[in-house]
Amino acid sequence: MTYVVAIALGVVAGVLAGLFGVGGGILFVPVLVALGLSQHEATGTSLLAIVPTVIAGTWTQQRYGNVRWRPAVLIGIVAAAAAQGGAFLAEALPERLLRRMFAVLLVLVAVQIAWRALRRE
Repeated sequence: MTYVVAIALGVVAGVLAGLFGVGGGILFVPVLVALGLSQHEATGTSLLAIVPTVIAGTWTQQRYGNVRWRPAVLIGIVAAAAAQGGAFLAEALPERLLRRMFAVLLVLVAVQIAWRALRRE
C-alpha cells in the first residue's frame, strides 16, 4: 500500500469517524482487502488503525459534552473481553467465509441505517 493511499484512507476515515462515529471496520476493512490484504490481515490492521481515531474523536466529543463515561467504560470492557473470542473465532474461520460474513454485516448495517432514516422523515 502506498503512503498516499494510506493518508487518503486516514483522512476519509477520520472525517467519517468524527461526523458519524464510524470509519474503522466499515471503511478500513473493505479498502484494505481491495488493496490486497487478506480478510484476516485487514481485520487486524483495522483494529489497530482505529485506536488513534478513537482517541482523537473521543477527546473532541468530550469537549462538547457528548461522552457518557460510565456506559462507555462498561461497554468497552465487555467488548474488549469479547473481542478476544471474536479474534479467536475469526482466525479459525476460512478467509472466504469470514469475508462473506463481513459483507452480510455491512449490508445489514446499511439496511438498518436506511430503515431508520426513512422512518423518521
